[in-house]
Amino acid sequence: MNPPRVFISYSHDSAEHKGWVLDFATTLRNRGVDAVLDQWDLKPGDDLPHFMETQLEASDFVLMVCSEKYVAKANAGEGGVGYEKMIMTSSLLNTIDSSTVIPIIRQDGSDHRPTFLKSKLYINFSNDSENEYSFDDLLRTLLNSPLYEKPSIGSSPFKSMDNSRPDRKSDGIKTLMLAVAKCYERRTYQYIWFEDLIMTVSMHRLTLNKYIIEASKQGLIRMESDGAITITPDGISYLEQHEIIES
Repeated sequence: MNPPRVFISYSHDSAEHKGWVLDFATTLRNRGVDAVLDQWDLKPGDDLPHFMETQLEASDFVLMVCSEKYVAKANAGEGGVGYEKMIMTSSLLNTIDSSTVIPIIRQDGSDHRPTFLKSKLYINFSNDSENEYSFDDLLRTLLNSPLYEKPSIGSSPFKSMDNSRPDRKSDGIKTLMLAVAKCYERRTYQYIWFEDLIMTVSMHRLTLNKYIIEASKQGLIRMESDGAITITPDGISYLEQHEIIES
């Protein structure tokens, strides 16, 4: 999968703020996002309006770092930020999905956004001690990797709310148990082999081994002395609860 291309729009409020934005963009690149930033993509002599137009059009997402000065400039239509506002509110909004514009709150104690972004959900980076949580939210959006799967519509209207939280999108245990269920479909014995699982799942065998150990600790499967793998009653209940097999 190609990394998402992200254009970062901000105002040069201070050397400290400019440094924070550089660290922010560098972290995105380190974590699999093609972040575009003037500090390394624009040099003296380049045409600023052309840079903004081409980068905004070529990007999958636009991150607007909302400081107090940024908001004031955007609302007043001043400087480079004002130019980006003009682009974002006119021709480009007709060619890009407006949901790809994400406000990044950087103010201390407020969530002010430019007027044309007031209705948009934002990600809060105002508290440095919570940056990792904020990066998790942002990266899951940029990489299209939500934490939880949207559950399918069930057939039991009276199912208890207890333990009804949806499955995680990236759930190695569930992937393993799906493979276990498929392997059992092809077996006439009450056990399967590690090699059966390797042929069924696409994950690396070392990753698979890690989840086998974890599933064994949770009591979902049992590792036999001869290397065979058997599913436990708790494992069968897991398959039923996750509607992998019918109860």
